[in-house]
Parts: sequence; structure tokens; C-alpha cells
Amino acid sequence: MSDEATRPFLIDRDDEGNFRLTVRDVRYNSQGYPIVSGTRETELFATAAAAKTWARNNFNAKAGQYLMK
Repeated sequence: MSDEATRPFLIDRDDEGNFRLTVRDVRYNSQGYPIVSGTRETELFATAAAAKTWARNNFNAKAGQYLMK
């Protein structure tokens, strides 16, 4: 699995309609399999674009590093 297959920022919508951002860390074991862990940020966003802007400002996220769920 390549680094591009597991994007470091996951944006999903919760039950109330807010968008949430999860920052994922990908490490690989000795056999090359990815180990993915994620930390959900506490901020709530009204739109996915607001979540992307926040990730860009706080984590230097680039275009193409987001996964929408």
C-alpha cells in the first residue's frame, strides 16, 4: 500500500450534520503493512471547506491529502 492510498486527513460528517477532522498517522511494520492510527480533532466545522482550511492552517495540509467519508 502506498502513502497516497492512506491520506493523512479524514473529513466526515457526524449525526448532527457537523464536519469533523481526523488526523491519521501511518507507520509500517517490518513486513510493509500499514498501521494507521487517528486522532479526531475537537473542533466542529459547518462545511468540509472549513475543515480543509483549518487543516491547512494548523497542519500545513496540501491539496489531495484529504479523504471525504
